[in-house]
Amino acid sequence: MKTKQKIRSVTGGVTAPKGFRAAGVEAGIKYANRKDFALLVADQPAVAAAVFTTNQVAAAPVLLDRLHIRGGRAQAVAINSGCANACTGKLGMQNALAMARATAEALGIDEQLVLICSTGVIGANLPIDRIVAGAQKAAQCLRRNGGPDAARAIMTTDTVDKQAARKLKIDGREVVIGGMCKGSGMIEPNMATMLGFLTTDAAVERRALQQALRSVADASFNRVVVDGDRSTNDTLILLASGAAGNRELAPTHPQWREFCEALLAVATDLAKQMVMDGEGATKLVTVRVQGARSARDAQQAARAIARSALVKTSWFGRDPNWGRVICAAGYSGAEVQDQRAQIWYGNVCAYDCGRVADAATLRKLKAVMQGRAFDVTVNLNLGKGADTIYTCDFSLDYVKINADYTT
Repeated sequence: MKTKQKIRSVTGGVTAPKGFRAAGVEAGIKYANRKDFALLVADQPAVAAAVFTTNQVAAAPVLLDRLHIRGGRAQAVAINSGCANACTGKLGMQNALAMARATAEALGIDEQLVLICSTGVIGANLPIDRIVAGAQKAAQCLRRNGGPDAARAIMTTDTVDKQAARKLKIDGREVVIGGMCKGSGMIEPNMATMLGFLTTDAAVERRALQQALRSVADASFNRVVVDGDRSTNDTLILLASGAAGNRELAPTHPQWREFCEALLAVATDLAKQMVMDGEGATKLVTVRVQGARSARDAQQAARAIARSALVKTSWFGRDPNWGRVICAAGYSGAEVQDQRAQIWYGNVCAYDCGRVADAATLRKLKAVMQGRAFDVTVNLNLGKGADTIYTCDFSLDYVKINADYTT
């Protein structure tokens, strides 16, 4: 019997796989002395897949990328922080085109092979002269180990850069999957994350790559909640260089599932990092709903709990207020019968089919909440539906960060 191989962690982020270079430079887009323009480039046109925000108000870069990704190939991704280029009308689209064109010219490649992403304040126009200069500068600074610089350049209110990479063997050849993302506020993705970038040196068939990305996005980035808001710029891009030299991957390949598991591992790692760095967050909370009447009910209940400002503030105060948890489940739209439900914080039961925690148990619950990370599990005892959402608490700093974001 074949032993399942171990998927190993490696360093390097988006440049850990073969066939990619990256750079992060200072372009002065919003702040001085801060990296704010990133460039990710494949040595040759790569197979490309992407998913985008489902917000009906989509930023100009999203609109342009939806057109460029139709070809199924891309060679460069240019990303700026400091300005979202969203709700900017015709000028916004002109600036998006200019950003793609400047990047293509700096690299000497076809403009249709360039994808662009922007993040920052909504409603501000790109300082296009600085963007063009940033593209030219970044093109000259590309390095095989430039992933960390690129990860820092895409940050906005993030306090740390977010990178991950895994390696495994496919057809006896070493295959690496790398990634970086940014995001710490305005996050409850649907089909994507704030901004996420995945790379692999595996050879992957185009339609299979898109299929894998959608599946992985749904199981990772679409399972995180910081504040329940969905950005106008949410984008997740995956590029496959094929430099590993494996036989082209598709669902019929015997190691397709292993590749998808490694891709999911990278995406989940990044998604959790994003929640851990939620604006003002002090806790990473994994909300698990099980025993729901259906999978849909489980997700509805889990999302309602993860979104609830009352629940999230109780986590910040280390107050085991399980009543807020069952209340959120009750209004979620899922079927809930309080006399059959159970709630745990960690492995301590707070509520058991109508029986409530006594003083000694409340002290144990509070001890669980002292940790930087803990689980909240709700068993509805109505069926087999289950779902998991990763979220964080609401602290005083979340209000401070977002109260004067544009001023």
